[in-house]
Amino acid sequence: MLWLKALHLIFMVAWFAGLFYLPRLFINHAMTENHETSELFKIMERKLYRFTTPWMILTLVFGIWMLVDYAWAAYSSMLWLQVKLVLIGALVVFHFYCGKFVKDFANDNNKHSHKWYRFFNEIPAVIMFIIIPIAVLKPM
Repeated sequence: MLWLKALHLIFMVAWFAGLFYLPRLFINHAMTENHETSELFKIMERKLYRFTTPWMILTLVFGIWMLVDYAWAAYSSMLWLQVKLVLIGALVVFHFYCGKFVKDFANDNNKHSHKWYRFFNEIPAVIMFIIIPIAVLKPM
């Protein structure tokens, strides 16, 4: 059981690294006017997104495995877990939304300013600051 949790946390940390860094690339990419630099950002964004997606999948696989292993029926009435699952759903949506931006930048079709991406960049940090205390303290 503890190995499941350890693997879940390892992949979660790797996934969050991508969720933190990819929007930072978007900020810098939105600010550049140099074609060569823009092409480099496209490569970096594509590779990071492709590298991060398996970590998301493995985070979800080991999280679901723990839910099944720890008897979902026992946890289904716990509000902290329900809140955590909703926030994880929001992170998955955020992840795929980042994928949309990777495609937009690749097609030179970015519609947002670097200031917009600075706001967008904060979303995973805010969610993380909610999920971790909920998961550790189980207050509800």
